[in-house]
Amino acid sequence: MDMVERVRASRYPTRRVVLGTIAAGAVGGLAGCLGDDEEVPDPISLDEDGHHCDECNMVIQNHPGPVGQSFYLDDAPPAVEDREDGIAWFCSSLCMYQFILDHDGQGFEPVGSYGTDYSTVEYDLSEDGGATVITADVNADSFAPTDELTFVVDSDVQGAMGSSLIGFSDEGDANSFASEHDGELYEEDEISDELLAALGT
Repeated sequence: MDMVERVRASRYPTRRVVLGTIAAGAVGGLAGCLGDDEEVPDPISLDEDGHHCDECNMVIQNHPGPVGQSFYLDDAPPAVEDREDGIAWFCSSLCMYQFILDHDGQGFEPVGSYGTDYSTVEYDLSEDGGATVITADVNADSFAPTDELTFVVDSDVQGAMGSSLIGFSDEGDANSFASEHDGELYEEDEISDELLAALGT
């Protein structure tokens, strides 16, 4: 690296540096909106055309990458208060956490959330418009509680909304995926508005 490159690097931090800084300062980002001790319903399959993302309105089954669902029960945001168990569903992990954090600021906290568990599902990587994407699995048995997942963030593998948070219940699987695809590891309580903004939501 020559002098110009070193100066440029010091003045303009890379996205990876920004994300690392956010992780160091954002412990507890979701600590206040992880629900309480109420029993969380089992996850459902998100395989119908009527399952539109509650954050961006895309049809969930038509897009790649990790998907999610959150249960608000009797204290649901207006957008989902008429649904059984106050369930909100999402085309991506990014949309799920954006919805959770936005509504937490309005006093709505899910009692529990689920995300795709790539430790337990078979998945493929493919090229889509020049980007590498990971397949989606919308079946009920593909989900795990999000507080049991380790997320690979800012890797070179994308989901429905581009940059993604790809969850694994086995931390070893997450480490392997992050090493192979140049990602960083995050736990749920490290996910914050600042992290989502850095990922481009």
